Amino acid sequence: MQDWKLNRTLFASIATVPIVWLALFFIVPLGLVWLYSFGRNVGLTEIDISGTFANYARALEPLYLGIFMKSVGVAALTTVICLVVGFPVALAIVFATPKWRPWLLLAIMLPFWTNLLIRTYALMAVLRTEGYANQTIGWMWDKWSGVMTFAGLQPLGQFEPLPLLYNNFAVVLGLVYVHLPFMVLPLYAALDRLDKSLIEASLDLGAGHVRTLLSIVAPLAAPGIISGVIITFVPALGAYLTPDLLGGTDSQMIANVIERQFKRANDWPFGAALSFLLMYATFIAIAFQAMKSRQAERRQ
Repeated sequence: MQDWKLNRTLFASIATVPIVWLALFFIVPLGLVWLYSFGRNVGLTEIDISGTFANYARALEPLYLGIFMKSVGVAALTTVICLVVGFPVALAIVFATPKWRPWLLLAIMLPFWTNLLIRTYALMAVLRTEGYANQTIGWMWDKWSGVMTFAGLQPLGQFEPLPLLYNNFAVVLGLVYVHLPFMVLPLYAALDRLDKSLIEASLDLGAGHVRTLLSIVAPLAAPGIISGVIITFVPALGAYLTPDLLGGTDSQMIANVIERQFKRANDWPFGAALSFLLMYATFIAIAFQAMKSRQAERRQ
């Protein structure tokens, strides 16, 4: 393969169209929103870009800072759950037979074939007061109550549906449901490259399965773990649809606040400042991921 420095004309002709497209439809609009964050409203549709930092100062007020920190906490909890659930799933796919491995990967990627809105409404049908979850729990409740009555014990009484929807539990469950494939796929890619003879050697030398997992598998899969954490955490932090549909009044995240500033409050400068604070946090997370990846590569 030729070095692009030896044929810069060919490289420029190939790269010009993507670069122009990226500049016109991503960098320029993003730059305009960034400029709005230093402005103020002077009318219903006019924004005066005066270079003020008042919007950023307002975004750091306790009210909005609390919502931002809560969003970070929800995204972090979602990421941890996805890691705990996704790591065994990815490990099972790696050690599956060649016949079943493509089907297991297809099952992981299958949710991407359905629109997020449809998947969220399907989850609402499961979690609502008269949804499938409460119906199943109610059926089990009635059966167990009947068993207790048959045994001469006091029955359990009337079943009260569990509040599974419009709360923080529903938001976290929905985010895990949506973002779990983003964790499993990078973990699978990292675990699939592992030298399985190292695992066999660890077990042969007397290390148990848990110690082998923590001392051999996890360190070697660190780049995949870090990538999965970042790929899961960043979209979960900026999630809008899931907390909007599944959450209640106390379950709103920072993306819902940003949406209200641009649409209902018509305060574009403040919404832009909130958006870029979220973007700055994303850049920090990506820089942290790059630093940890380089450290992991050096150790290997």
